[in-house]
Amino acid sequence: MTGMIRILIATREHTVRGSIAGLLTLHDDVGTVVEAGDGADALRLARRHKPDVAMLSDQLPGPDVGTVVEQLSRALPDCKILVMSRRGMPGRLKQTLPHDVGHVVAESAFALQLVSVIRQVHAGRRVDPYVSVETHAGGCPLSRREADILTLAADGAPVRTIAERAALAPGTVRNYLSSVTRKLGADNHHAAVHLALRRGWI
Repeated sequence: MTGMIRILIATREHTVRGSIAGLLTLHDDVGTVVEAGDGADALRLARRHKPDVAMLSDQLPGPDVGTVVEQLSRALPDCKILVMSRRGMPGRLKQTLPHDVGHVVAESAFALQLVSVIRQVHAGRRVDPYVSVETHAGGCPLSRREADILTLAADGAPVRTIAERAALAPGTVRNYLSSVTRKLGADNHHAAVHLALRRGWI
């Protein structure tokens, strides 16, 4: 397929990288997804794979995200850069980053609209830094936490793994998945994942 989006994910948290990569690969317009655990790895892999979109955590270790942005912009000027803010203040964070950063979003909101945000960034459109499920998900019936749990389940991980990723008890995760399945009228949470993906809710 032509026009597939090549993506680099750079964050020090292995489970977050794996969850995002697993979710992205479920979409037909996503091509190569490369994972990096630190700034040096991100730069090395970016030069090798030439991603269309680079997703960088604002807490990326060695070198920091500002340095990575500057070097990545020089090496791959056509690569769109998206910084995920874990501090909940994307506007303030952007003021501290190089001008090459076109998009900064709150990580908690970003997780809910993962593919939609990447598509917008890839197309060169502006992304609302506080994009939320209520305003952009087309009537999504899920709470933010339910959408997050369903996102973590999108790669087919078992409940115990999802619980570890979310830092919750397995029983709590089962309750969330049961609630999501019931709300979406799906046969099981795997079917709920596919329904939510089709409707752009995760």
